[in-house]
This record gives sequence, structure tokens and C-alpha cells, in this order.
Amino acid sequence: MTNTKVEQDKKLFDQEVIQEIEEQKNRWKENTVKGKEGEEQYFSDSGIPINLLYTPDDVKDLDYLKDIGLSGEAPYVRGVYPNMYRGRLFTVRQIAGYGTPEDTNERFKFLLKNGATGTSVVLDLPTIRGYSSDDPEAEGHVGAAGVAIDSIEDIEALYDGIPIDEISSNIVTHLPSTTVVLMAMFAAMAEKKGIPLEKLSGTNQNDFLMETAIGSSLEVLPPKASFRLQCDAIEYASKNLPRWNPVSYNGYNLREAGTTAVQEVACAIANAIATSEELIRRGNKIDDFAKRLSFFWNLFNDFFEEIAKCRASRLVWHEVMKDRFDAQHPKSHLMRFHVQTAGITLTKVEPLNNIARSAIQGLAAVLGGAQSLHVDSYDEAYSAPTEESALISIRTQQIIQAETNVVNTVDPLAGSYFVENLTQEMAKRIREYIALIEDKGGLVNCVESGWLHREISDFAYSMQKDIESGKQKIVGLNYFPTENNSTKIPVFRYPEAAETIQKEKLQKLYAKRDSAKVEETLNILRQKCHEDENLLPYIKDCVLEYATLGEIEEVFREEFGLWQFPLA
Repeated sequence: MTNTKVEQDKKLFDQEVIQEIEEQKNRWKENTVKGKEGEEQYFSDSGIPINLLYTPDDVKDLDYLKDIGLSGEAPYVRGVYPNMYRGRLFTVRQIAGYGTPEDTNERFKFLLKNGATGTSVVLDLPTIRGYSSDDPEAEGHVGAAGVAIDSIEDIEALYDGIPIDEISSNIVTHLPSTTVVLMAMFAAMAEKKGIPLEKLSGTNQNDFLMETAIGSSLEVLPPKASFRLQCDAIEYASKNLPRWNPVSYNGYNLREAGTTAVQEVACAIANAIATSEELIRRGNKIDDFAKRLSFFWNLFNDFFEEIAKCRASRLVWHEVMKDRFDAQHPKSHLMRFHVQTAGITLTKVEPLNNIARSAIQGLAAVLGGAQSLHVDSYDEAYSAPTEESALISIRTQQIIQAETNVVNTVDPLAGSYFVENLTQEMAKRIREYIALIEDKGGLVNCVESGWLHREISDFAYSMQKDIESGKQKIVGLNYFPTENNSTKIPVFRYPEAAETIQKEKLQKLYAKRDSAKVEETLNILRQKCHEDENLLPYIKDCVLEYATLGEIEEVFREEFGLWQFPLA
């Protein structure tokens, strides 16, 4: 049998039947549609042309076992686990964070009591940026839009009464420079409680793009330094926290800043490629760490494209692990991801419409095979969610789990001519964008040169123009715009005393700790910043002596220097 004949036999459809379908489709276009396909061309949000009708002709070259396969088996398009949600439902993981650690601890307990199955903490801006609550840079921001964390004592208060050895904990630290400190605090807290590190499960975000390409600050670590800390956290966890995901490559905030779904996935995978190459350079083997790498996707309103993106991301990741890195452990090939519905799609006008938006996006996440989900609350365009709105978000996830029956079968949209065609097209474009990044020297170089910044700003500008022109329709805003935005909703108010409380706690901490030991551990950390060593063990020594997050971050700023965003 010739190779051509073998390839022909592996295709999903009989090619003679395909030819007949193609002929009938042409006849249908001419005699039935008669040019009524629409007055304009239709595209997905990523610019993929969308046909009026899809038939087997649009997936005629599919090799089912190679291109789609079975769940829990290569190429993992249909899901990373064989029984998917029949085996374990996606984690209901609502983000919470405001005020003091004690305030957020109360919200954690409320969410868990009402059905959340994991915790996810968001930090205030001073903590994210590495300043203690008593730093002048923190004034007015302590405990706003997130919780304030200054020392290991705050981590202990945040998780007081939370069974961290039984449920997973997501720490939305964003920046690697913050991740390495809070990760060390979390591990040290567990050990103080007598909990072995191997029992801890959870995720750090830990993405250097958040520090160097997405967020903005006057004081930013250089890309190479931030990337080094990202890799330090991954390397440390792979050796000491076997159930911990030390990175969640953050496509989410890339998308919020301004990228297509294709760019979102491609940049995240390019980051994972760069990480893998660096850790291998350090002497690690791919299977030492790849099985704990995870990803974080943003799902917008383009329902089928977002589902196809999730499926395509698993396909491309499997190819990278198999073909590029020759990973042997099955778990190294699994693209596991958390989804948060798109905060940028929430509107302040007619805010109750946001319940529908988030529910649809959450449903797409489940149909796309997410392992973990946060559904945005309808009032997040105003402030942090109230208890009532957060409860609606939990109930939305529970309705998807318990009432829709979409979790009863694996990958229910597989076999759709449209979805399969879109999945293959998304995968093709993701591969091409990764190749473009590689041609430019890899992701770290793309950040240093400002190329990625320009990609983000160009797309964000074009998207805003489309909204202002009405090309991108947003119900209540530019499509059937509201004439009277009279909806009154209770808006969450941040605790006003948080800054005072945190400052008082810090004064007590300074008074009782051994300042000489703090200074000694910080000086050792300074020295190690200039050596080719993993910094996590030295950071852990600092936090155990009650060094603050701000003090450790100041070491990084002084030793690694600061970097200016390439704005030109």
C-alpha cells in the first residue's frame, strides 16, 4: 500500500463522499442561498473568516486519531483526563481579596461555606508591587482592590482555619518578584503548622510578562531578572512541592490588555518554552518540572472561538512537549488551565447584563474543558464583589455543574464541522505566532525590545476604535444603548481602617523581631542575587526571621536594578 493510500485511509471521511458534498454545496450556494450570505464578511474576534455553513468538506483532511483523539490520550484535544468531569468537577474558585488578611479570611470562609471548592486570593497594589503597607508608595492603596500582605504573620491570618492540606489555594501574585516571597511565606507557614510540603496543592500566577509587558509602574525589574525569579519559583516547587503549580502562564491579563485569543495562547506557550529551555540549561530534565506547569485563559464572548481556543491550546502544547522537548512523562503533555471570565467585557451601564455575559463565558470554559473556573460578578465594573454578587457567581457555576448536564459527557461539541475547523485554524495560527516570537529571539527578547508592547497597544487601539464606531457591538453601551442607566446596585465598600491596622501590625512586628537576624538574612540574599543560584531557600530564611515583603523586594530593586518600559 502506498503512503498516499495510507494517509487517505486515515482521513475521517471518504473522499469520494466529500467530493459529492462539495458539489452539492456549490449547487446549494447557487440555487438555494442565491447570494443571501450576508452583506458583509463575518470574522471571529481573532480575525478568522467565518463561513455561512460548515460541512464535512471543511474538515476533509482531518485524521481523527492524530488531530482529535480520545480524552486523556494524545493529542488531548478532547480533554486532559479520560473521564473529565465525571471523574472530578472543575474547581469552583472565586477570587477574593480586600482589606486586611482577617477581612479576606472571612470572605474565604463565606465562599467555602456556599460551595467554593478552592480559594483564590487577589492582592492589593502595594503588595503586588512589592511595598510594605507603611511605605509612602502604598499610601491610600492598602487593602483596596485586594488584600494587604506584609509578612508571614499576614499569610497565617489569611489562611487561619482554612484546611490548606485539603483544598487548593490559588495565590494571584502576578509578578515573579512577589511570587517568590509569598510562595516562601506560604511554604514556611505550612511547615510551622506541621503540614508537609508534599500535601500542599495550589497555584501561583508567577508570570514575568505581568511585571514587564502588561502592568505599569515606576519601578519595574528588568525582564531577565523577572524571568529568572519566575524560573526560580518553578524549579524550587518541582523539587519541594510536588502537588503545587508554581506558574500559571497568564494569557488572561494579556487578553485584558489587548490581544486576540491566538496571541493570548501563543505568548503563554512561548513563555513556557523559554522557561523550559532555561530550566534545562540549569541541569533540570523536562519531566522534572513540565508536569506542574499550568495556564490561565480569558474567555470573551465569541463563544465558539473560545471553546476552539481551549481545545487548540491542548493540541499545540502536546506537540511542543512531544516534538520539541521529547517529554516522556504523560503528565508533561497535559495542558491544564484555569479560566476567569472576561472582566473587560463587564459594563457599568445595565450591570445586571453582566450576569448573562459571565454565565455564557463560564459555559464556554466548561465546554472547552477547563480544570478550574472563576466567574466574574456582575458588579466588578464598580468594585470588588459584594457577598450577594459573589454568591450569584458561585451559583452560576453550580447551575452549570448540576442543572445543564453539560458535564455528563466529554467534549460534547467534538465532531461539529464548525468547531473542528475552528480548532484546527486556531492551532495553526497559534503555531505561526509562536514561530514569529521565536524568530525575534524568544519572548524575553520580544519584551526587552518593546515588540510585544507594540503588539498589545496596536490591538487595544483597534479594539477601542471598533467599540466607538459600533463595529464591536456591546449591548446597552453602543447596541440598543440605554437611555436611562437607573439600575441601582449595592457597591462594595473597602474597609477604611485597613491601612491603619496594617501599619500598627508592622510596628509591633518590628519591635519583637531580631533585627540583626533580619539584616543578616537580607544581606545573604543580596549576595545570592549575583550568583547562579535559586533564591527561594534564601528568601524563605528571610521570611522566617519576619522580614517583610517590602524589605525583600527592595533587595531585588537595588541588586537587579530598574527597567524603563520601551514606550517609543
